[in-house]
Amino acid sequence: MDIKALRREDVELLAPAGDWDCMRAAVANGADAIFFGVEKFNARARANNFRMDELPEIMAFLHSYGVKGFLTFNILVFENELEDAKELIDACVDAGVDAVIVQDLGLVKLIREISPDFPIHGSTQMTITSPEAVEFTKPFNMERVVLGRENNLKQIQKIGEQAKLPMEVFVHGALCVSYSGQCLTSEMWGGRSANRGECAQACRLPYDLIVDGEQKPMGDVAYLLSPKDLAAIDLMPELIEAGVTSFKIEGRLKSPEYVANVVSKYRKAIDRYFDGEDARPSKEEVRELQQSFSRGFTHGFLEGTNNKKLVEGTFPKSRGVYLGRVEQILRDGVVCKLEAPLKRGDGIVFDAGDPTKKEEGGRVYDVRRKGVKLEGEAQEGWIIDIVPGRSDVDLRKVHVGDRIWKTSDPALDKRLRQTFETDKPYRVFPVHVRVSGRPGQPLSTWWTDVQKGTTVQVDSELELEVAQKRPLNREILEEQLGRLGGTVFQLEELDVDLYGDVIVPIRELNSIRRRAVEQLAGERPKPPVYVKRAVEVYGDAAAPAAPVKRGEAQLTALCRSLPQVQAALEAGVEMIYADFEFIKQFPAAVEAVRAAGKQIALATPRIHMPGENGYHNNILRLQPDAVLVRNTGALYFYLRHRMENPGAKHPRLIGDFSLNIANHKTVDLFTEVGCDVVTPSYDLNIQQMVDLLRKADTSKMEIVIHQHLPMFHTEHCVYCTFLSEGTDYTNCGRPCEAHRASLQDRIGMSHPVRVDEGCRNTVYNAIEQSGAEYLSNFMELGVPRYRVEFLEETPEQVHQVIDLYNRALRGEISGTQVWKTLKATNQLGVTRGQLVK
Repeated sequence: MDIKALRREDVELLAPAGDWDCMRAAVANGADAIFFGVEKFNARARANNFRMDELPEIMAFLHSYGVKGFLTFNILVFENELEDAKELIDACVDAGVDAVIVQDLGLVKLIREISPDFPIHGSTQMTITSPEAVEFTKPFNMERVVLGRENNLKQIQKIGEQAKLPMEVFVHGALCVSYSGQCLTSEMWGGRSANRGECAQACRLPYDLIVDGEQKPMGDVAYLLSPKDLAAIDLMPELIEAGVTSFKIEGRLKSPEYVANVVSKYRKAIDRYFDGEDARPSKEEVRELQQSFSRGFTHGFLEGTNNKKLVEGTFPKSRGVYLGRVEQILRDGVVCKLEAPLKRGDGIVFDAGDPTKKEEGGRVYDVRRKGVKLEGEAQEGWIIDIVPGRSDVDLRKVHVGDRIWKTSDPALDKRLRQTFETDKPYRVFPVHVRVSGRPGQPLSTWWTDVQKGTTVQVDSELELEVAQKRPLNREILEEQLGRLGGTVFQLEELDVDLYGDVIVPIRELNSIRRRAVEQLAGERPKPPVYVKRAVEVYGDAAAPAAPVKRGEAQLTALCRSLPQVQAALEAGVEMIYADFEFIKQFPAAVEAVRAAGKQIALATPRIHMPGENGYHNNILRLQPDAVLVRNTGALYFYLRHRMENPGAKHPRLIGDFSLNIANHKTVDLFTEVGCDVVTPSYDLNIQQMVDLLRKADTSKMEIVIHQHLPMFHTEHCVYCTFLSEGTDYTNCGRPCEAHRASLQDRIGMSHPVRVDEGCRNTVYNAIEQSGAEYLSNFMELGVPRYRVEFLEETPEQVHQVIDLYNRALRGEISGTQVWKTLKATNQLGVTRGQLVK
């Protein structure tokens, strides 16, 4: 694909639909494709969603308008759900769904077993952010990838040029502060996994910033992890020129008015670009976008990382359009110099800077200018009196200086609803008609649906006669055959080829038109046909593994500092994982472990961006025994190195939890491509873990049995944003090297924030987790390796934790005793964590 030569037909506007009204709104306002979910297996469990038995109706509706339909299957699939997953994929193939959007690579494997050609799109939940991550997907014949929202324009272009696979990019809507597919906060705090479509939006909660043990005063900034909303409408030219082929709007939980508004604006921007006009939005268009939903707009990471612009921190929810500040409080209203238009009936809210308290707001009852009531709309720049409804606002609680926001615009909503609440077709398609005939023969017509490229032939039932007066001509044919109102067609071109003066009854022309429209309309919803095979979901399940005997299981330790490495070696650990903030600390760890005659694995970062292979080359230069691989881009890098250097000694590859392995098919996929050991996802509870282990090759598995759960993993740097004047790593002064920050939640728990080599932050849960109670279950199922992970523990604590788990693995103490002992000795306590729900 030559990204410099994208044509209008190469570019797709992709809209969300949580219900039928949203789907109609998207089609009516110019979407080229719709993404939607059914009642299970999608990342918006709280949306209304559609039912699986509606798939044929949905696809017939969309295809009648030439719109594609993509089903969101963008969650992890647990072992006991694979049969249901197969049933849904079968239904998608049968209904002619144009693609499924998938997170779970095990599901990709299952889909390819069912159908070699059914289109798959790699969800943003796959955390695809580099050319290598795209290359990793190619053996599975995926049609496109949805890039991580953290990629900037230069990276997007580089990925497109190197990987040459169509790219889908989010351009509008809510931003996750965490990398998609790498957020475990909901899972940890509420048992509602973001990887299962149940995100509880912990990023939208207030936090206190704790620096070196002291609370940092932050004024009215409390929402430290709540990003503004993405709005890239003014970057559409740059995105098209970077090679993006699909522009994705977020919003399956939003209203149909939101969908109509956003889709129509981006449709205009794309069309203006290809028409050679200025594609930038007007001020009014931006305001209307803000009105439908806005926490404040940002370009996100598209122009690069700017930590100062991503999070404002003063409110977590939609505000709408900024009107100005209260300049004076009157007996029945307030005075404000407007920064946007306002009229009677609009909704407003007064923002005193603390959204945790009830805010005053309601409908505008009157608008006055210089004491005179306005019938129309007050304009930007006017100084006006805003009079709210008497029972809506308590003016005693409003202050001079409070910000005023327009939260709703009923007139705009009405206008937007009119686009899809109509009996008329949502769009019409050009038809070319050719007419031919001579006396004594039927009148033949050929109707071509220009967009679909299909042609139907319809002949008159009566033969043409010689006309005595008023013979058929172009005008009559155009008049009768062009009467296509109420259909999805519009006569664009008519070719007439008649021999002599001929005539046929008008009713015959009307009959031809009706039959032609019926046939053409019948061609429109025809679904694509895919190959489909019968598959036994558990036909590839592994045979039960032999139980691991007491004393034979291996305990590994992940350390985040050199003193922890030394302590783990002293405690007799045979295999150390080094996961340090800075790669310059790795050589000392390798040296220490080598000197002790033990083995070492070096951990990759969770994220792999274009141009970051230097990190992995450095790891290879240190010749570790193994690499703890945390993303598919890094995995592809090491697999390619193996292939290109067949005679060399290569480190073993251990796939970490962040590869999101939740079923035996995902285990098989990663071991088949070259992982020597894999780690199950942290999304599994004990029953789901046991289900997985009963079907997978457990000899190649390692379970993390003790850790601080890594909750958020984010490009947004708390240190840079709140502890420096800079905007990114180039000018922040590296406060992370001098300070230790944590985020304190509403119940007083302080969650450590650590930085990696790429200046990405991980927020770890304050409380350690233990799965010690289940060690005997896992050993019985043949799991030979167990990992304990340390964060800020002292060497003494490292010794104690390792000793307890080793004794449990030898059968000297029970897992329950491990847990109880740790609870007694750790100040914050230990929770049984994600293994119990």
